[in-house]
Amino acid sequence: MGLVTAGTWTIAAVAGLHLLWHWLSGGGMRRAKVTRFPATLVFSHPVLAVSALVCWVGALVTGSRVLAWVAFGGLAAAALLGFAMFTRWLGAGRHEKGGPGFPALAVTLHGLAGVATFVLVFLAASAARVF
Repeated sequence: MGLVTAGTWTIAAVAGLHLLWHWLSGGGMRRAKVTRFPATLVFSHPVLAVSALVCWVGALVTGSRVLAWVAFGGLAAAALLGFAMFTRWLGAGRHEKGGPGFPALAVTLHGLAGVATFVLVFLAASAARVF
């Protein structure tokens, strides 16, 4: 189950990188100070997810349940930030209307792979063995 989780995590990461590239190429960093997606929110989400992934790889290598639970905690925090961005994406935005949108397929793929990863990490951390 650990390697399947790593696979879903990879799918989520690739779709997330595409979304980050789309945001940056659309002028995400050059926009006004108040935007639909503040830079702190956009960058803290992947930083937490990558940190959790490092813990997950450590759990796979060592078989440590503690690292698996740390990975789950980091992933839970990243998921909350991702949910915040998703709800902002669904709404029209308080300060910005129209403009280039995010590709719905990439958002859907990233979200579904993220939810699958979240569930699989929880199940694997709860199991007797991580791998």
